[in-house]
Amino acid sequence: MTRRVVAALALALLCDCNPSAQSSSTPAPSPSPTSTALSLKITGRGTATQPVRFVAQQAQGNRVQYDLLARSFESIGAQGSARVSFEHVRVTFHGKDGSTLVADAPQAIVDQVTNTIEMLGGVRAKNNTGTTLSCDSLQYDHQTEMIYGTGHVSFESASGFRATGSRFESDISLTHTRMQ
Repeated sequence: MTRRVVAALALALLCDCNPSAQSSSTPAPSPSPTSTALSLKITGRGTATQPVRFVAQQAQGNRVQYDLLARSFESIGAQGSARVSFEHVRVTFHGKDGSTLVADAPQAIVDQVTNTIEMLGGVRAKNNTGTTLSCDSLQYDHQTEMIYGTGHVSFESASGFRATGSRFESDISLTHTRMQ
């Protein structure tokens, strides 16, 4: 029995002398995490009867600012700084005064850095009082809740008043509109 103990001690001493024979019971330290944000690409597809849905609510009071429906989406970027591209889009904007504006476009981009939605490819919109709007592109500013349109702008009220221009800015109700 003492021979076995002596042999085990000798083996242990040999292992201590030979670094390649040593086994470490503690793992090597992991590299420290970096401060670089992880960039993700996320895609999704809905159908005509079950579209992709994206709802933005105001932080205070949980009031819905807009409700976006789309056939598909692609998001690229880190959380909080992503740009999300939507195809075949319908956005219902909800004004502070209870008004709504429903806008359709072939494409929309939600940018989390600028806090905007840009609708592209020809926008057609109608508010809850029957006023219609069309333009080449429309941008919604999430902070100010204002919309800005450019290119072949056309308004027509329910009473028949018409206006055209190259650009406009307005609230969601289309009652405080400035056109150029």
